Amino acid sequence: MTAPAGPELLSLYERMAVIRGTEKAAQDLFLQGLVKGTTHLAAGHEAVAVGASAALRPDDYVFATYRGHHHAMARGASPAESLAELMSKATGLCQAKGGSMHLTKASAGMLGSYAIVGAHLPMAAGAAWSAQLRGTGQVAVAFFGDGATNIGAFHEALNLAAVWALPVLFICENNLYMEYTPIGSVTAVPHPAADRAPSYGLPAEIIDGNDVVAVRDAVARAAGRARSGQGPTVLEAQTYRHYGHSRTDPATYRPAAEVAEWMARDPLVLARARLADLGVPAEQIAAADERAATVVREAVAQAKAAPGPDPAAALTDVWADGGSSWRT
Repeated sequence: MTAPAGPELLSLYERMAVIRGTEKAAQDLFLQGLVKGTTHLAAGHEAVAVGASAALRPDDYVFATYRGHHHAMARGASPAESLAELMSKATGLCQAKGGSMHLTKASAGMLGSYAIVGAHLPMAAGAAWSAQLRGTGQVAVAFFGDGATNIGAFHEALNLAAVWALPVLFICENNLYMEYTPIGSVTAVPHPAADRAPSYGLPAEIIDGNDVVAVRDAVARAAGRARSGQGPTVLEAQTYRHYGHSRTDPATYRPAAEVAEWMARDPLVLARARLADLGVPAEQIAAADERAATVVREAVAQAKAAPGPDPAAALTDVWADGGSSWRT
């Protein structure tokens, strides 16, 4: 793809700013006792989600992990309905049945976030097989963390996708840590996703996961190959999370120098620098920041004001036939 013009990059930047602000709001709401259960924030990963989505078609399929807020919003979930789901409100994406780890918006091709590590990779292969059989030209994309590359489902999905030349992209968000353990200390190869791809005859690329343009271009190339019948691609996006693994993790195991180095390469900081290089006035960037902040403020207000779920709806949308009564 060609280098983005100022307006295009400004739009990508604003989307990342909205996601960053929503993640911060989720953290604040949790500290206020308004978000129950655990949350796994994706602050720092925004360029992966926004860049990939910019290269995909609206009807493509996306699967994410429990750290999936950014993917849901990049594919079209609003901050208001995302925060409402975290707050167990009726207006949430899943009407309070999914919570933070299961954000889903099937109408936008966001086919879910999954708490079982690696479980969704074979599902993405299945969605790609469906598209292949129907001849729709759609691709399926599975986003996963570096730790999932040591799970059997990762290898099973890559093998099957390679054998059937499925239109699926496997995108690893390598943030260096599998929960609290450095991925390098338990993995035999330096690049846990990309270095395994040749075992299955698959092309692989290591990309800067904090550069929204680099992500967009790499995903566009891989999606183009998939749509033309050339099969899967493995992309390893190198990135870094700003928070700990989950709400209970202060992330003190990470060296201070490492944290400082990666924070200096914040996706929003990189995008702002590129916007300046393109000659976009600082006032336009500031206006984008203010628009993003307004969206988040309004989303928080809407989510707080939303009603709780109706207990009568608890067993709806759980089974494909609409209810579980025949199973009891």
